Amino acid sequence: MGISKRDEGGKVNSNINVTPMVDVMLVLLIIFMVITPMLNNKVNVDLPKTDSATVMEDANKEDAVTVAVTRDGRTFLGGDQVTLDDLGPKIAAKLENKTNKQVYMRADARANYGKVMDAVDGVRAAGVSQLGLLTEKREQAETPKK
Repeated sequence: MGISKRDEGGKVNSNINVTPMVDVMLVLLIIFMVITPMLNNKVNVDLPKTDSATVMEDANKEDAVTVAVTRDGRTFLGGDQVTLDDLGPKIAAKLENKTNKQVYMRADARANYGKVMDAVDGVRAAGVSQLGLLTEKREQAETPKK
């Protein structure tokens, strides 16, 4: 009497197919690469373009105090909208325990000049001695409009 034995275990493929996992990881990497620059600047403004822009590395730090003025005249301290009357005291409170008393201003290129100057006055009312105006460097191929 013979015993019949089925040998199905020899056909099992135990290799892991990593191609779908790599595809998913690459898609996630691209998503994070696109989103990360948006997280740094909480308020979207079109910065003015200049020929002689100086790099300000401290403006990209997480603890940097940044004031933004949008095209429609709204003022933001960090990512929070503030009124011009509250801007000075709130900046003073943020700079209270800091040794570097520098504030960075991001104003839209098409913002009302009077609103930007009101924001600068609010920053100066907080006792700030150094105010950095953030701009973008103009491309060489781009010519100024006359």
